Amino acid sequence: MPRNDESRLGIQDKGENPPIQDQKSPLSFVIPTEFVELPTRGRFYPSDHPLHNVECMEIRYMTAKETDILTSKSLLKKGIAIDRMLENLFVDKNIKAPQLFVGDKNALIIAARISGFGSLYEAQFTCGNCAGVTEHSFDLNDVEVKKVDENIQFSESGTFFIKLPKTEVVAECRLLTGEDEKYLAAAQDKKQKLKLPDSALTDQYKRIIVSLNGVAERSTVEEFVDIMPAFDASHLRKEYEKLRPDVDMACPVECDKCGADSVVDIPFSANFFWPE
Repeated sequence: MPRNDESRLGIQDKGENPPIQDQKSPLSFVIPTEFVELPTRGRFYPSDHPLHNVECMEIRYMTAKETDILTSKSLLKKGIAIDRMLENLFVDKNIKAPQLFVGDKNALIIAARISGFGSLYEAQFTCGNCAGVTEHSFDLNDVEVKKVDENIQFSESGTFFIKLPKTEVVAECRLLTGEDEKYLAAAQDKKQKLKLPDSALTDQYKRIIVSLNGVAERSTVEEFVDIMPAFDASHLRKEYEKLRPDVDMACPVECDKCGADSVVDIPFSANFFWPE
């Protein structure tokens, strides 16, 4: 079970909240639950969303049923196995995984993985010094939540504003959700198959930006993104990453080949949910 440490993922002991009892089980088996701190703390969800201003979300521990979902060939082919697994763990069934902000979804994925397969995760990383590939055992209990800047000014609908230095345009932006990630990945895959030019960055900007100086027409936003000065584009990307609530996957490692110390992001490889 993850450590009850507020500096970590915010996973809290069930304490005063009793575990969920599976009423269908003839053995009346008690399924433990845990509370996972959401990096957004619910601040960016609209008022009608079940996670609006909710700082922690309750999920069940993984069971054999969830491992069946993760190995379902049909769900894997559709790319929805992890979403379906997560929704199976949610205590509040009104919450849908694709509608979660990316940072919150990452925190829940890590918590689910710890409850199902433990905190140690074997993965490879490439050394930035010698380019050698090293196997490393990452401890997912060490993953911390990036705290939201309390000074961020955001609207009632959960958007925030970034002023672009060159054009002096004020871009109203929103956080990306799981649905956005799926859309962007599908768009990128389609362009590769059609041998069209790569436009991953501009496609992402078009999903992030809600309005420009209060103008929300999509044609206007998309036209601006295509001609946006590179300096503004770089500023938008850096500010968005700085403001975006998420989990901090950076981890100190040592290369087995050359002994160099470095910091790498814990990679999401194939064995994250399918350990050997």
